[in-house]
Parts: sequence; structure tokens; C-alpha cells
Amino acid sequence: MPPRALVSDHVFRTLLEAVLVGRYAPGEKLPTQRALAADLGVTMGSLREALKRLEQMGLVDVRHGDAMRVRDWREHGGLDVIAHLLFSSGGLDAGVLGDVLEARRLMLRELAALAALRANETQRARLHDLATAFAEVQDPEAAQALDFAFMTELAEAAGNVVFVLILNSIRALYFEHAAALQVAARPAELAPAYAEAAEAVARGDADRARAVLDGLAERQRERVEAALEK
Repeated sequence: MPPRALVSDHVFRTLLEAVLVGRYAPGEKLPTQRALAADLGVTMGSLREALKRLEQMGLVDVRHGDAMRVRDWREHGGLDVIAHLLFSSGGLDAGVLGDVLEARRLMLRELAALAALRANETQRARLHDLATAFAEVQDPEAAQALDFAFMTELAEAAGNVVFVLILNSIRALYFEHAAALQVAARPAELAPAYAEAAEAVARGDADRARAVLDGLAERQRERVEAALEK
């Protein structure tokens, strides 16, 4: 028999997919816990652990002595829903991926502009070092790690804690699905953009920093979408 944690995780993913794809509509009552457990062939303990995770994500409302109801994930969901939306249909959802890449582009270009206005000497030096390291890397996996480190340093230099926390929230998604989100593939072709962005930040040129990151993120979006079409 599989460990309860594995069973609970399977139940969680099964119920989460049902909520995200609309098999359970917002406001709809879920079956009783006993009925759900019987239908899924799991223990009450495993089911309750899965329901607790869904409740923590804001996707179900569980009240003692009352029916469980589904909540609208568009109103109550957070960043932790994104990874599941990307793969909720069993394959990569191109529409959701497009939204992710669009949001990434908008965020990064504004981070770069703010970093150019607010970065201190230490942060400018770190961006320069990361850009230099990116120019020397050949392994795509290492390049992916450097890309995220560069963007995280931009967020720190921008001096906005919300952006820092957003990047913390998507870190696991970024690396768990690195094979699908190959934003740093063929690093030699992208390296000049990192160097130019670091230089623009060092000069305090917000407009140039924004333009460079906007162009870099757009190139990366095109690469990812082209790779998926093959």
C-alpha cells in the first residue's frame, strides 16, 4: 500500500484538477467527505489532508458540520494555482503559458527600470557578475539558474518586496518545469542582453534597462512557444 502522503497527494491533484477544469463549479457543494473517500477509494485521513491543502489554496470552503463548497479560483486563488493550471488538462496549456510569459515580460521590464533608479553599488556589481557568468555558461540548466538569479537580483535592486515575494512564489514552478520553460536555451545568443541590462542599471538608465529586458523577455517568449510547436 502506498504511503498516506502519496495517496493524499494523488487525491489532492485529482480534486484540484476537477475544480480547475470546472467539473465542480464555483459555489457547488462537494459530496460528503465519507462519500468522496469511498468514491476515490482512500481513507478519510488521506482525503482530509488533500482537502486541507485545497482549503489553504482558497479553492474550497470546509466548515465543520456544513457542506463543503467550491470557491471560484479566479477570485480566491493565488500564484500557487499557476503550475496546476499549466498542466490541468494533462498537457501544457498554451493559453496559460502565454499568460505566464506575458506577465513575466511586463514584470521584468519594470523591475529593470526600478533597479536602474534604486540599485546600490553592491547590487550593480552582482548584476555585472551574473551577466559575466551567463556569458561564459554553456549548459542550459546552469544558464536557467543564472537567469533566475539575475531576475531575482533585479527584484532586490528594485527595492520592492512584493516583486521579491512573487519571484519566491514561482521559483519552484520555474525549475520544476524548466524543460518546458527553456527561457535560457542557447545562452550564447542571449548573453549580450544580460550584459547590456546590467550596464544600463549601472548607468542609472531606466529607459534603456526597461527596453533591454522587454526585448530579452520577448525573445525568450518566442523561443519557448516555438519549441512547443515542434
